[in-house]
Amino acid sequence: MTENIVTSDSFEQYLISHPFIGKPENLYNSMNYIMQLGGKRMRPKLLMLAYKHANGLKDENALKLALAIETFHNFSLVHDDIMDKAPIRRGKKTVHEEWNIPTAILAGDNLFIKCFELILNSGFDNRLELLNVFTKMSSLVCDGQQMDMNLPEMEFIDEQDYLGMIELKTAVLPACALKMGALAAGVGKEVAEKYYQLGINIGMAFQLQDDYLDVFGTEEEIGKQEGGDIIENKKTILFIHAIRTLNQENKRALLAWYHDLVHDQAMKIEQVRNYFKLAGSDAYLSNLKSQYEQSAIEILEQLEGAYEYKKQFELLFNILRSRNS
Repeated sequence: MTENIVTSDSFEQYLISHPFIGKPENLYNSMNYIMQLGGKRMRPKLLMLAYKHANGLKDENALKLALAIETFHNFSLVHDDIMDKAPIRRGKKTVHEEWNIPTAILAGDNLFIKCFELILNSGFDNRLELLNVFTKMSSLVCDGQQMDMNLPEMEFIDEQDYLGMIELKTAVLPACALKMGALAAGVGKEVAEKYYQLGINIGMAFQLQDDYLDVFGTEEEIGKQEGGDIIENKKTILFIHAIRTLNQENKRALLAWYHDLVHDQAMKIEQVRNYFKLAGSDAYLSNLKSQYEQSAIEILEQLEGAYEYKKQFELLFNILRSRNS
């Protein structure tokens, strides 16, 4: 019987049954804390879907790769939360709030190191090739994170620059997951690259939805600080489009909310939301997201693989499209 990877909790069980063990205890407790905070587990599911779609057989080894991908994702969240001074992650305290900043930094560092251990111990004959794909992705994510940190200091941002940033910061990780899953199953480089491009489009759509939810979702829905991007003056597609679209008076007013010292953060969030809606930036983002989703569907149609897992890809697309958290 074919496992439904999208809805199955088998990866979650694998994660829980393979905690990171070592001393000092506060270091490893903080690592396992972020790993077990929950989340959609989209990236390991994508790896396993690619692996099964490409007719991979050694599930235990593939699960090690999936765990490496999820570990990298959580490493990046720990460090992102420190940089963003974020108090909440998935409805709980962030690692640096639950412990302290030095412990959180070390927890992130050690999670990153564990990724390499998992890949090298996966047992695949081409694990060095898999490691090369992983290390390239890791470097690109760092590039994207620094670009993201630079954005608040920039007066005006080109849409293509922003899309390039989120491709590096967010989309290359699901792309890497899909490519590693396919390579582990034994596909050739050309086919593996198609899986990679599939992941890029999924990741771009995912991040655009995140940008939308950060502004228009509630803390209860999204599991983190409501309006965090607005509070941090992040210039996402919503901001870029609004500045390009609003008349001069409204443009100046929106810029004032981003540039002036504001003590009433709730008012800032409300007013900025209103300007985004006035400009139609919410609809613009939704249309852009749909374009990436359509590209992903078209690439999937080109990939030959097990029919039942192709249907699961389609199910995952639908879940990601309609998510509100």
